[in-house]
Amino acid sequence: MSCQFIMPKQIFYGEGALEQAAPTLAGCGSRALIVTDPVMVKLGNVSSVTEMLKKADVGFAVFEGVTGEPTDKMVEAGRKVWESEKCDFLVAVGGGSPIDTMKAIGVVAVNGGSINDWYGKEITGELPPMTAIPTTSGTGSEATQFTIITNSEADIKMLLKGKPLMPDIAVVDPRFTMTAPPAITAATGLDALCHAAEAYTSRKAQHMTDTLAVSAVKRIFQYLPICYVEGENAQARMQMSLAALEAGIAFNNASVTVIHGMSRPIGALFHVPHGVSNAMLLPACFAYVYREAADRFADLGRAIGVAGSEDADIDAAEKFIHACERLCRSCHIPTPEEYGIGKVDFLEKIPKMTQDALASGSPANTRKELSAEDIETIYRAVLS
Repeated sequence: MSCQFIMPKQIFYGEGALEQAAPTLAGCGSRALIVTDPVMVKLGNVSSVTEMLKKADVGFAVFEGVTGEPTDKMVEAGRKVWESEKCDFLVAVGGGSPIDTMKAIGVVAVNGGSINDWYGKEITGELPPMTAIPTTSGTGSEATQFTIITNSEADIKMLLKGKPLMPDIAVVDPRFTMTAPPAITAATGLDALCHAAEAYTSRKAQHMTDTLAVSAVKRIFQYLPICYVEGENAQARMQMSLAALEAGIAFNNASVTVIHGMSRPIGALFHVPHGVSNAMLLPACFAYVYREAADRFADLGRAIGVAGSEDADIDAAEKFIHACERLCRSCHIPTPEEYGIGKVDFLEKIPKMTQDALASGSPANTRKELSAEDIETIYRAVLS
């Protein structure tokens, strides 16, 4: 069976990656729209990029209107800045939200209309040059052909896909992750764990994604706990940046499975950050589906050292899931109720969440066949 493998045209990673990427980034056009959020401006991460552009005599405008997980309204606001400032290429500085917003701005900048028009369609055509500079280690959006945008009226997190959404340049410089607080470090790191573990256990897994996924899982279990308690540990931050990149490339090609499919509706309806909703679901989802992919989950258990060759696959798989539970607990991931979601409200919305999860297509990549009843059972288990 042949496979296809897609990744950014150029990746610069490691300490000093921004400086190394500067000539390439400056060659993308004459005026950049920098898509970011107010925190990145305040922390000085945006100024690192604008100073580099100034030295290269490249113009820029800054859109800092990404004030949460991206919505169609943020995308439209960014498009207006793009047009008024007459920009010709895009740079995102931030976590997954600015990067996803950048991608969506690129789509509407070229095609017009609303980003909502693309729900259920594959994005095609040529977009403006895009550079992604992640400031968290988790989303992997710098290396994917996906963007997730909330349709404000429908309360749906739209998973939009298309090869043109792949950034041309990814700059993975750990300096930008050093300022991430513990809660964001945990949520994004566990998002990366979901990306990697789901990619490895997906029906669409392939040899190249397997290599990257296992490597990412090993790095995350070793270095996320360090980053969580020692935010200024440069070596741990570097390793987590690599893990997020590996996981992003892996799931871009092998796709995600049940966790992501069920996570998006929670985020859309209850405004839970994506990494947090993934982590809320991780133990319950894997505990429900692992038997049909016991050999795959067992590989991950052995890779992180919680199981050995003497363990049967089913036992090694269970040990991996228990390790995931412990990691979530150590990172203080809240339950839905601890996050402030009312139990009655959650239960009432399970039918819609189930419908939206299945409609996303991600649960179908799980090796266990999942019905609506299965999805509803998992949602209820998350509350127990």
